[in-house]
Amino acid sequence: MSSAAAKKQRPKYLSLSAILFQIRLPLPGWVSILHRVSGALLVFPFAALALCLIDVSLRSEQGFSHIREYLAMPAAKLGLIVLLWAACHHFCAGIRYLALDLNKGIELRPARISAGLVIVLGLVLTAFFAAKLW
Repeated sequence: MSSAAAKKQRPKYLSLSAILFQIRLPLPGWVSILHRVSGALLVFPFAALALCLIDVSLRSEQGFSHIREYLAMPAAKLGLIVLLWAACHHFCAGIRYLALDLNKGIELRPARISAGLVIVLGLVLTAFFAAKLW
């Protein structure tokens, strides 16, 4: 072991605060993390919520009107907007990763441009669908 390696102190673990505030992650790294977060949001709360809403709405006409009233509340619409963002971001990032798998845009500059495009396009699509929803 060299003396330079012995002197350099390395962290044994990374906390969430270190990842968020101390380490400067490049834009493609943020897109990767957000892709995983959006995928988790789509699977865990969205699947359960969608199944519950469909179940209640298909039971009776009163259940359908109850779900319609529930989805008219601002808090429910805000939750739907978060799920819309997750779907839009996950879709756009997934297309980016498919292009990367085909060796398109793997150089530094195109990778950064495509990462920025994913974030902007995901937010624009979310705003478009949120305007239709609200």
